[in-house]
Amino acid sequence: MLYGSTECRLEKLILVTGMPGSGKSIFGEVARKVGIPVVNMGDIVREAARRKGLEVTDSNLAKIAVELRERYGGAAVATLALEKACRTGSSVVVIEGLRSLEELDFLRSHAREYIIIAFHASPKTRFERLKMRGRRDDPSNWEEFERRDRRELSFGVGSVIALADTVIVNENVSVEELRRRVERIINEILGQSVAGT
Repeated sequence: MLYGSTECRLEKLILVTGMPGSGKSIFGEVARKVGIPVVNMGDIVREAARRKGLEVTDSNLAKIAVELRERYGGAAVATLALEKACRTGSSVVVIEGLRSLEELDFLRSHAREYIIIAFHASPKTRFERLKMRGRRDDPSNWEEFERRDRRELSFGVGSVIALADTVIVNENVSVEELRRRVERIINEILGQSVAGT
């Protein structure tokens, strides 16, 4: 793994944050459709677990996430995300899954412009979505869900959400409606980018 690569500087970073199950992945899905590369920070932790020969379970991912931060600092996952973003060769990249102020500080110091998009939904709604998604690292009961939420909050995701430029409330909206809202936001962001050049 490479750590500390700080030479790369991107034109624009779209940083997506939110609690688990809030709908962040929809942003990445729509961004890919319009040709914007997406780097998922959760996938980086999952890849680290697989390289260690660990099953991709919530407890293993928690260990890896904590281990990376303890060993390489609070921006460890962000450093890997930036390296992946730089390898895309694109001037605009979405980085999905920002969880701490350290990650935010690191990433925004490597972009000429950045924007933070936060997704929000109630715990009950997020729990139901994660149960339906059924990924191996998703919680199977309320206790696991709360434990995961508290871990994410301990990383500092609440502080990043508080600093968001745009908050998307993903409650009582259909997936199609959410996709349309995200598409409008992306178009606005790209429009701003064009206007600023």
